[in-house]
Amino acid sequence: MTMTVTNPINLASTLCEMPPGPCAIIIFGAAGDLTKRKLLPSLYNMRLNKLLPENFAVIGLSRAPINTDAFREDLTSSTKEYAASRFDAEHWNWFKERIYYLQGNFDDAKVYSNLGELLANVDREHGTQGNYLFYLATSEDYFETIVEKASQADLHKALENQWRHFIIEKPFGRDLKSAHELNKKLLTVLNENQIYRIDHYLGKETVQNILVFRFGNGIFEPTWNHHYIDNVQITVAETVGVEARGGFYEKAGNLRDMVPNHMFQLLSFIAMEPPTCFDADVVRSKKTELINSIRPLTYEDVHTNVVRGQYAAGEIDGQPVPGYRTENRVAPDSTTETFTAMKLMIDNWRWVDVPFYLRTGKRLPKRTTEIAIKFKSPPSCLFRNTTVSSLVENYLIMHIQPHEGISLEFGAKIPGPLLQVGPVQMDFDYQDYFGPSPSTGYETLIYDCMVGDQTLFQRDDNVEAGWRVVQPILDVWQSEKPKDFPNYPAGTWGPLAANKLINRDGRDWKI
Repeated sequence: MTMTVTNPINLASTLCEMPPGPCAIIIFGAAGDLTKRKLLPSLYNMRLNKLLPENFAVIGLSRAPINTDAFREDLTSSTKEYAASRFDAEHWNWFKERIYYLQGNFDDAKVYSNLGELLANVDREHGTQGNYLFYLATSEDYFETIVEKASQADLHKALENQWRHFIIEKPFGRDLKSAHELNKKLLTVLNENQIYRIDHYLGKETVQNILVFRFGNGIFEPTWNHHYIDNVQITVAETVGVEARGGFYEKAGNLRDMVPNHMFQLLSFIAMEPPTCFDADVVRSKKTELINSIRPLTYEDVHTNVVRGQYAAGEIDGQPVPGYRTENRVAPDSTTETFTAMKLMIDNWRWVDVPFYLRTGKRLPKRTTEIAIKFKSPPSCLFRNTTVSSLVENYLIMHIQPHEGISLEFGAKIPGPLLQVGPVQMDFDYQDYFGPSPSTGYETLIYDCMVGDQTLFQRDDNVEAGWRVVQPILDVWQSEKPKDFPNYPAGTWGPLAANKLINRDGRDWKI
């Protein structure tokens, strides 16, 4: 059944007009897919929803040999395709006139000198007042170089009443040592309050709603502990393969790509202790505290409680798809994992003896991200002399993507003279209640960076805490190559070992 809601509202008609102050965004790697598919469409959506300042500009910086006019035309086409909202020529013309392009190599000091001159012109032309958001939409190989060169040109220094923020995309390091070194080098140039380590999963409404759901509703928080919750499952499933990212994936793999960032962010919001307020550092301290409470994995734990897989050829939606080893820029004998499952335990009073099962992979049967919280069953002695053979399992499920919402599954009496219990479901869907809100998932994060709110961005200790948990897995997997790859056909839910991981505890994956 569908949950009845009162006074449904349409966000599009109720958005508060609270644009940030004057600023310019500088996108390094501006000729890449991230800019075309996500960043510019996000900024355009923000303009439609009156969440951009009038004094605003965009500067794209890339090695591609094009000029500003060509860059504007290219973004016109891509924004029409990817903005997920109506294309309004008047709004786009306003936007297009504020787009500039600078060609150059990221390690060339002259480029940063030219960028400084262009920013000065933009400040005069558009009144951006020296407030700059540097977005590093590049390979991780350039993070240190860009920050270092920008600092040598004094682009990172803000005068009084100005700000300079740097957004850094994942992957933030490839293990604990490299993450620590990257943090150390960045912090020799920038202050922590200038660094915004972005995770686009945290731009999704359901993820942000977890804190409100948990701490703003008296009927849920009292049950959010080991007394009432049996287990928690976090699934991030993709139907796509590595597509054009074979070269990147061969170096990273599924574990590095998904677990210490995306999945641990979801885990920390679900399991963290209540913060005293929604101040960014208070919230982030609680997240770090939670990740640090994960029981360290021993060598034996990695073998027992962690599963890796690699997809073979198979079918997705009835269509044949190739195996990982035949994908472009992938070695024919690759031992890179495309699937990871694990069981984690959190050593604190709230979650003692509650297992957290994490599962993520490519070429799985459906695209979905969800958090399934299973509640413990009540004593069944009341029903021992009835026709009820078993009670319905109770689940609270947070659907992150592709559909955002929350559902509750519980048992109810089936109408009739006999006592029979059947499963029912109450569903809350964001779009049904709040109306459609076209979004790429980046709008909130970019807005927060413009106004200086770091709540949804990872702090240095949070990043390193995540790597500290997975480092034993990386060490074992590096020393012991898998002998059974590929071990799951595309279109299935991963290797059989992932089912055994949870089945041996007397449990099943929810999906």
